[in-house]
Amino acid sequence: MTRPTKEKKAGANKGEATGSKSQHTPMMQQYLHLKAEVGDMLLFYRMGDFYELFYGDAEKAARLLDITLTKRGKSAGGVIPMCGVPYHAAENYLARLVRAGESVAIAEQIGDPATSKGPVERKVVRVVTPGTVTDEALLEERRDNLIAALCHNDDYGLAVLDISSGRFFLQQLDNRTDLSAELERLQPQELLVSESLNTEESLGQQTGITRRPEWHFEFDTATAELTRHFSTRDLSGFGCDDVPLAVAAAGCLLQYVEETQKGTLPHLRGMTIERHDDAIIIDAATRRNLEIEQTVSGDRKNTLAGILDHTTTPMGSRLLRRWLNRPLRDRLIVSNRHDATEELTRSGCDAEISELLRACGDIERILARVALRSARPRDFATLRDSLHLLPELQQLLQPFSEGLLTELACMAKPRPETAALLQRAIIDNPPVVLRDGGVIAVGYDAELDELRDLSQNADQFLLDLEMREKERTGIATLKVAYNRVHGYYIEISKAQAESAPDEYVRRQTLKNVERFITPELKKFEDKVLSARERSLAREKALYDELFDLLAAEISSLQEAAEAVATLDVLANLAERSMTLGLTRPQLTEEREISIKAGRHPVVESVNDTPFIPNGAELGDARTMLIITGPNMGGKSTYMRQNALIVLMAYAGCFVPAEAASIGAIDRIFTRIGASDDLAGGRSTFMVEMEETANILHNATEYSLVLMDEIGRGTSTFDGLSLAWACAVELATGLRSLTLFATHYFELTSLPEEFDGIVNVHLDAVEQGESIVFLHAVMEGPANQSYGLQVAQLAGVPRAVIHRARTKLVSLEQGDAAKSDLSSSQLPLFSPDPEPDSRIEKELEEIDPDELTPREALSLLYTLKALQRES
Repeated sequence: MTRPTKEKKAGANKGEATGSKSQHTPMMQQYLHLKAEVGDMLLFYRMGDFYELFYGDAEKAARLLDITLTKRGKSAGGVIPMCGVPYHAAENYLARLVRAGESVAIAEQIGDPATSKGPVERKVVRVVTPGTVTDEALLEERRDNLIAALCHNDDYGLAVLDISSGRFFLQQLDNRTDLSAELERLQPQELLVSESLNTEESLGQQTGITRRPEWHFEFDTATAELTRHFSTRDLSGFGCDDVPLAVAAAGCLLQYVEETQKGTLPHLRGMTIERHDDAIIIDAATRRNLEIEQTVSGDRKNTLAGILDHTTTPMGSRLLRRWLNRPLRDRLIVSNRHDATEELTRSGCDAEISELLRACGDIERILARVALRSARPRDFATLRDSLHLLPELQQLLQPFSEGLLTELACMAKPRPETAALLQRAIIDNPPVVLRDGGVIAVGYDAELDELRDLSQNADQFLLDLEMREKERTGIATLKVAYNRVHGYYIEISKAQAESAPDEYVRRQTLKNVERFITPELKKFEDKVLSARERSLAREKALYDELFDLLAAEISSLQEAAEAVATLDVLANLAERSMTLGLTRPQLTEEREISIKAGRHPVVESVNDTPFIPNGAELGDARTMLIITGPNMGGKSTYMRQNALIVLMAYAGCFVPAEAASIGAIDRIFTRIGASDDLAGGRSTFMVEMEETANILHNATEYSLVLMDEIGRGTSTFDGLSLAWACAVELATGLRSLTLFATHYFELTSLPEEFDGIVNVHLDAVEQGESIVFLHAVMEGPANQSYGLQVAQLAGVPRAVIHRARTKLVSLEQGDAAKSDLSSSQLPLFSPDPEPDSRIEKELEEIDPDELTPREALSLLYTLKALQRES
């Protein structure tokens, strides 16, 4: 296969081969020919017990793998930079290269060194790219490894494949925002795009991009590729009629993967169309803010997935993460998950299912390797042992007579024929690789057993032959022996050589003995000397035959693997529900979010102190909650916990609350935290405004919106005006269900002007100059922000705190900082206030420099009297 690269002049770059191919040695000519085939991939070139890399590949690999770069020999008048890795340890090095985003082509010797004239013939037999790896050593067992293809016109067509499981799904997206959201959710290891696509403009910082020729994305070419693979007349059966760009992407993706795998993909049974609005849409920023699988700092442990994932199988873990990352809007599917979790919890068999599945392997990925004919002996053994668990699993599911658990029991029905085949074929504890044999069980194949007996029991045959020949010839000193030079022979002393039977053929004469061979011994010799080679060849043939025998069962076994993974997730959710105190949510058709005593699942799990639960009521009468209160008081935690409860409910999980009733939700948006994009030339405030704009353009009345501290990145009046306008638009224009946290106390007047807006606050109390956060959400606005107390808690020097407190008092006593949001327009400058009392008028008319002491004293008595009158 070829990959497009920028044209280079021969030898222009450091480390590249110089001179024409004809000037190189035959070995280097062969290498350069293969290198031209694979383009910018690294080429592992097999030489004896090593994979060697040359020229630029060697320099790059030496740097990435931290191995020695050498220069040996010459070709075309120049030394050859090279490095190498042992072939038996190649998987470890491949794993490191794949993690670094590199693709590697592996060229093996396919010719016979004994008969080759010149270099042994070599051929690229395998290509490993970040998105197409299937080897267990190269994959993260609890994360999907996806490859995607993108076709762009006015819309975006996205095709995604997990080659290690056979999941193949398509989407067509309307805009770049939705595309970014999907790429953030999927995080493909490799993304195929056309050569003409401006990736900086369309994809930003997306990594793992591989460019393909334009014609690979043609609709007709793609349709032909897909119908050929699926053996169908057209693609209408897959529901692809209205997603032409996704079909074009799928055709390019299929062609690329078949090229890298050097063959077909029999475990790809079909394509699934994922409609964007089938699931609750979570944009890229929201996904990061909610920390579903990874925190902002990169931690994977203290996340929603980290808290909920106690699955016992890798495929169950991957499925749970897919559920969490794509909560469905179909209440029937989600309710079925809730029903199954509830039944497992009530029956108590969730623990038994989890314990049984601890012995289950990663059937999903093993089946992919079986389909691609790359499964290793221990894959077959693991598959066999996992199939032996199905009858017991069936027994555990027998009490359930309806619903999802019954459906899964049917899918996971025992496969006794396949289990029996693998039991007969594979020894209990096979070696890692087939190379040295010893994989196929005794009794599976008579010919293999005979060949093994010959190679393993030759000594006994020779003893038996010697005894028979002594009795037959009467020569008591006759011996049957073997040496590497002459092979097997019968040895007789010179004195008795004349008594040798006629069928004895002299093989060697020594000083005191004669050595003979007989037809029977010659036949045995031929068998034994080739038995080892023929035994290994026969074992490899039987091993290959196993792939053929299992090929017809792949589809059925994939169904069983899907059922096992789903049961693992449901049993895990049942256990988590009891351990974490989760409650089944009620899903309704109403426009509402009603949560009683909700908790943040992650914060509650990682903190030693008791978590203070808080409720939330949103609906037609309470469209927006204006949340005020001190920094560190828990506003952000409160908002996130409500979003996570909604997400968990529609993912199929129980939720951390005493009770929860959640209506139809189409999207979740968050605008939380401060971040910039220096590489993209965007300030913190610009990022904030872009995220806000995205929400205001795409939110609907069925969206849950979390807005935190809008407008804090600019001047006070600008920020306050923006926050006020955004809140009004969300509450009255879009009517989204909104949690709006702010430190602008002026916004607490919004409920007086607009229906559906309600004030709530997180409480705190002062103890001297310190503060105690109560973390309890109360109705009404907060009475102060406690900013100075939080600053003191953070360790700001006392002198600074004192200076700030003095300034705060002077600001609070002045009128300049006051503004009235009820007016139709905020004034840029406040006019000078008119005197509003006799005391102020008297003071305005006084010139202190002209007063005598007596007049000043008299005036003081006058002002005192005026004060008493007022």
